Amino acid sequence: MNRLLQHIIILFALSGLLWGCAGTLQPMHTDEATRGIVSKSFQDLTELPAPQEKVVAAVYRFRDQTGQYKPSQNIASWSTAVTQGATSILIKAMEDSGWFLPIEREGISNLLNERQIIQSIRSQHSGPDGPAPLPPLLFAGVMLEGGVIGFDSNVVTGGMGARYLGTGGSNNFRKDQVTIYLRAVSTQSGRVLKTVHTTKSIISQQLESGIFRFIDTDRLLEAEAGFTYNEPPVMAVTEAIDEAVKLLILEGIEDGVWAAQDTAQVAAYRQKHQFEKEKEEQLQRDYFGFMERSTLRRGWFISPSVSVAGHEGNFSNTDTSPGVSLQVERSISRLFSAKANFQRTSLGAEGTFSEPVSVGELLLNLYATPEYSLSPFIAGGGGVIAYDQQHEFLDRQFFPTLSAEAGFDYRLNDFFGVRISANYRYLLYDGVDGVSQGSYNDQVWSANAGIIFNPKIFRLLNGR
Repeated sequence: MNRLLQHIIILFALSGLLWGCAGTLQPMHTDEATRGIVSKSFQDLTELPAPQEKVVAAVYRFRDQTGQYKPSQNIASWSTAVTQGATSILIKAMEDSGWFLPIEREGISNLLNERQIIQSIRSQHSGPDGPAPLPPLLFAGVMLEGGVIGFDSNVVTGGMGARYLGTGGSNNFRKDQVTIYLRAVSTQSGRVLKTVHTTKSIISQQLESGIFRFIDTDRLLEAEAGFTYNEPPVMAVTEAIDEAVKLLILEGIEDGVWAAQDTAQVAAYRQKHQFEKEKEEQLQRDYFGFMERSTLRRGWFISPSVSVAGHEGNFSNTDTSPGVSLQVERSISRLFSAKANFQRTSLGAEGTFSEPVSVGELLLNLYATPEYSLSPFIAGGGGVIAYDQQHEFLDRQFFPTLSAEAGFDYRLNDFFGVRISANYRYLLYDGVDGVSQGSYNDQVWSANAGIIFNPKIFRLLNGR
């Protein structure tokens, strides 16, 4: 009866999972045509201060200069990785900014042919005075040149996953990168007035989970669910072009290439959109687009956390016990820091013993990427595991250890972050469980998750 009840519960759980995914996983579902999606930089572009006078600008061709084709693992693909319609995107961005009067130059031959047809028809049906001439074409004061000059695949790849007894999930991601260069050229002198460049990442992510296990000797349960997210490359190019046009206008104002109606509006716009801060951050980004901050892990830090701990000894039925820990850290150099770790937990074996212990240790820590928000780290050192008192089944109360720690440290800013880690401690004396035998001494492990903060945050909160 219990086995039947378990099967019914599993069936309802899977039905609920499939029902919840039904809104997303609809391969035969279609949407109506809608207005085109705008980029995240579109609003900033349309909020630019008004110009003193709109600039008549021409774009002959804003080309894909990468030569990249879509990656394919199985067959040769001749489809380009970057849109070939970047000229249309640029003209739309120029129009949306309100600073330019775009004139047609990409299809200039078609325009001239059409004007010739109009003039020919007029001459055939005109009076004795001849046809009225067509108005002259606008000429450009500025040409916008450049193109998509870079498309880099697999700049950063990674993932994580876990599976236990056939049940688990995984997450994989990939980061591509597209780079835009845009320049304004004077048609009278040919001088390059201003050049800007922007970079936009393209994120692809895959989430999947599944169950594959026997629920009985002859019954197999198998279920899968997943989701893949691929950022459209055309939207990445659109956002990069929108941002490039915005930067071209702002830096052109700064260099006196053109001017706005109200300089106060320009200053307010720059302050609202943190233009100066973005210029400083540009110098702090590395080739992968990540921010490098030299002060991210400098100074004192305190890290309280919760943990689970256990030991490997001479009993096969050892307990896993919850605990708490407190870590105090002080940076030594760019890569290294010193840590004092204190932990309170329990060690035991089912039906044999269970006693609280205190752990204290000093560690030398190494960060792999200290200037990035996310950094793996490893640490090594020594410490001691102490029972509250020396029990009858123990030869000693204090057990010195060689300690190691590894994990991931993620900083939200210079003052606050989160950390997950695992500790391994090899005892220099055997018998932490009261039995001294075997070729290797007892070992204690723990897994920890907690926050990390700089004590200076309290001064900031108090307004000091």
